[in-house]
Amino acid sequence: MTPRAGITHNDIIVTAIEIANTEGLKEVTIANLAKRLRVKSPSLYNHIKGLPDIMNLLTLRALESLYQLLKKAIMEGEKAETIHNLSFAYLTYAREQPGLYMLTIESASKKGEEIQTAANQIIQLLIEVLKPYDLNEEETIHAIRGLRSILHGFASIENQQGFGMPIEVDKSFHYLVSTFIEGLEKHS
Repeated sequence: MTPRAGITHNDIIVTAIEIANTEGLKEVTIANLAKRLRVKSPSLYNHIKGLPDIMNLLTLRALESLYQLLKKAIMEGEKAETIHNLSFAYLTYAREQPGLYMLTIESASKKGEEIQTAANQIIQLLIEVLKPYDLNEEETIHAIRGLRSILHGFASIENQQGFGMPIEVDKSFHYLVSTFIEGLEKHS
């Protein structure tokens, strides 16, 4: 292995993202990072504290990038259209960043303050999208949990190639989100 001079902290994170998205989160290891970066494992510790540090940085990057995508998606449309836009943006993120996406699911309460703040931004965005439905606080929490469950469930099944019937998957997704919205409209 020819050593690679001058790796940076960002090189490590970018490589970890590539591994997560192409090979899965379990393959993000110090050994695999060192191999990809063509350095010896101990030299990575000049830039990072260890694997938990890398995973926290990836989680933060995942939450921030998902938030930016969702925020952009809701800039257009009103009420139901906004929920559809947000939902398709979410599914797109899960499709394009499967490794990072998995890091957005775990409860942020187990993580540091920076990660909690990033996760809360997404929750605040969802609260904002649901405001036109005049839900009380508890109903809003139920609706957020319901929408997240729908989105994650669909994304997870699709990621595992679980949709084998000859019907366009995006049409099924649109139908599912529309049904959720109809429920909100009947309830509000």
